[in-house]
Amino acid sequence: MTVDDDVILALKAHDEDLIRSGQCIWVGAEPTYTDRMSEQPEWLFDALGDDKKERAHQILARLAKDASGAAVVRSVGRQYGGEPLPRWSFGLYTRRDGQPVWEGPPDPFLSEPTSAPAPEQLAKALSQTLTADGFAAAVLDSPLQHRVVFRVDNEPLTICGETEPLLARPSVHRKRVKDAEVVDSLSGEGHYLICFDNKEDGCLRAELPAIKETALFERLLAALSAAARSIGVPALILCGYPPPVDDDIAWMTVTADPAVIEINMAPAAHAADLLQDLRRLDAATVAEGLSSYRLQYNGDESDSGGGGQITLGGPSPEASPFLTKPILLPGLVHYFNRHPSLSYLHAFESVGPASQAPRVDEGVRGALSELSLSLALLRRIDNPTPETIWGTLSPFLADPSGNSHRSEINIEKLWNPFLGSRGQQGLVEFRALRMGPSAETTASLAALLRSVAAMLADHPCQDPLIDWRDELHQRFSLPFFLHQDFKEVLADLDKTGFGLQPPLVNHLLRDKDLLMTTCVLGQMQLEIRRAIEFWPLVGDVATQERGGSRLIDASTSRIEIRLRSATDDCTLDDWNLSVDDWAIPQHDAQDADGAARVVGLRYRSYVPDRGLHPMLGSQSPLTFCLSHPVDGTWRITIHPWDPDGAAYPGLPATMTDARERRRARCVVKKIDGVATPLVDPPGEAIGSHVVDLRWK
Repeated sequence: MTVDDDVILALKAHDEDLIRSGQCIWVGAEPTYTDRMSEQPEWLFDALGDDKKERAHQILARLAKDASGAAVVRSVGRQYGGEPLPRWSFGLYTRRDGQPVWEGPPDPFLSEPTSAPAPEQLAKALSQTLTADGFAAAVLDSPLQHRVVFRVDNEPLTICGETEPLLARPSVHRKRVKDAEVVDSLSGEGHYLICFDNKEDGCLRAELPAIKETALFERLLAALSAAARSIGVPALILCGYPPPVDDDIAWMTVTADPAVIEINMAPAAHAADLLQDLRRLDAATVAEGLSSYRLQYNGDESDSGGGGQITLGGPSPEASPFLTKPILLPGLVHYFNRHPSLSYLHAFESVGPASQAPRVDEGVRGALSELSLSLALLRRIDNPTPETIWGTLSPFLADPSGNSHRSEINIEKLWNPFLGSRGQQGLVEFRALRMGPSAETTASLAALLRSVAAMLADHPCQDPLIDWRDELHQRFSLPFFLHQDFKEVLADLDKTGFGLQPPLVNHLLRDKDLLMTTCVLGQMQLEIRRAIEFWPLVGDVATQERGGSRLIDASTSRIEIRLRSATDDCTLDDWNLSVDDWAIPQHDAQDADGAARVVGLRYRSYVPDRGLHPMLGSQSPLTFCLSHPVDGTWRITIHPWDPDGAAYPGLPATMTDARERRRARCVVKKIDGVATPLVDPPGEAIGSHVVDLRWK
């Protein structure tokens, strides 16, 4: 049996646990991919770019070829501040039962377009097909005879008066989105407008209206398929408003985000199905030269740059477990507060209050007591309505500026009245997740979150919130303590019947990308890992919300130093750690591997053009010493680059290559002794688990 088979079997066991418990928790993912070898702006920081768009074409084409009867729909995407038009979004619309929704001409993604009939011919054919199907339909008069309007409610068509200007409206792809979502004023009044043109390389294009019911949308697709076939249309672009979805429909989109291509996957009822979809997606993106991770020149590993959010919900908004079991969401808030590993162990590089997904207790001081009161008041209501749940928790699940999109537990699509139809989907999105390096990692994270949700639905967490204060960014910045906390979560799942099998746990115990080096010094083993740093925003939070990006000071780094006995008779008490003349205090700890001494070092790794503390210089390379009265003294230097200052021949080709570069940056040398007398660091520099060397 292969490792991949082990993961599938473990996910199926997880799915069976949820089925036995009677829980129905659907899961979706938003994986992101990048060209890790490119240094073009669209693959480093820009959202849009020609190469990115072409790669997205090809990804969708590869996925569509394996989805017989699917409709390719190029719907209007999201619009963000500073961008003149909505972003492109290429989608795949399919029925979950395998029945076709589209039997018309293929999208040009899938075939070479040839000469096509005029748009007016297709408009006429569609009008006739709709009329034969019982709709009230008509082709508009010249010069709009390439447009068809229809109704479905037996009311007469209105193609003059107040409706007339709307019938001549510009393409939805060529106008700004003013509110939370693009709105179709015509369809809101019962008039559905389809516009045809051939402006994209001569290929016919049909711009579809906004339709709320999937049954009506499928009838329109069937009529359009028949009309296009009847006049010999060789290829057809379907575009316009996003199509409707329900539990019978799978709707996946490929869209643009800064530095990455983002895939909004169709939610799955089972984690094993999600893994199969992720593997197909991975195959398509790898074939286009894209990756789910980045390898920096110096060997540091990071995710794609776009995150890897996971969403939980139900087969429909009303069937969402967060609405059918109102105790679940408050329980999640409690449980995540008490287990910081769920926030930080698989987080992307930028975490903390200024990040894209701050914890609820990383906001304004004093908000935790208000949250405790809100949760207590919510518990007093037997069956709170969706409006009450959302209204109670949404003020707290936001970043310090009040942005509800930037929250670790994001409920802006739970039952939000201010986002139109997008806001009331019964969904909870977990945003503090880096893009997993593999499909198996992402699926394992999805199983973890489903298991935690299932556990809390059956065993509500009502323990008091913990005010971690400085402990949150001290102890839980270090991988050692994150792993300890995470194993407590796994133990809770085991006790309640929702435990995860070892193949999944192996993907969840993130460590290899954090490890910088490990070596034996005398009778002691030294391990150095990257720790979590909390980069601050430069300037006021609210004033930076309106821009396309925010200025963060990323010049501070943090490492974890872990000491263990390499032999049975080694005593860690005899080992001393120092940085220059500072004697660094160490924390005694214990885990399944035995006794350890753990401490974090925080230092300035470079001087930014704009940032905090302009008078503070770089402290890189970082040097510290480990000494023992018998074994001797070693100097360890952590270089940000090749120790010899040489240029790397290029980006690392593989993770093995990256890890070797990282190991080579840690230079260990035995020396005669510590030259200067050691002193205790000033009190300001000493935290409970981290020493801040910037005070030197």
